[in-house]
Order: sequence, then structure tokens, then C-alpha cells
Amino acid sequence: MNDSISTLDELLSDPMVLLVMERDRVRPEQVRMLLERARRPAAEEPVVPPAHVIARTCQKFWLCP
Repeated sequence: MNDSISTLDELLSDPMVLLVMERDRVRPEQVRMLLERARRPAAEEPVVPPAHVIARTCQKFWLCP
């Protein structure tokens, strides 16, 4: 693989990458789907508030020392 690869299309068409993916039984469309899913947050996943908000709430309800 050379250092000039800059897009996902180029990466997924690189012969060495394709050989490794074939060995691991991974298809390019699976990689694309995985990356697309990771790129956008899922609506059903809860959002975790920042630590300072959790700490303030914890102290407010006397749940932590």
C-alpha cells in the first residue's frame, strides 16, 4: 500500500487491502456499511451527559460523598 491513498474508494481497491479482507472474509460493502453506521449517531442510543453534570446530579440527591 502506498502513502498516497486518501479516500475510502482508493483504500478498498488497494490490492494488499483486498487480500487481507479476503483472508478475513470481509467484503468492501461490509466495511462501508460499518463506517457509515459509525459516522452517524443512532437515534435510539442514549446520550451520556458530561461528567460534571453527572457529579452535580449525584451530589444533589446525596448519592455520592
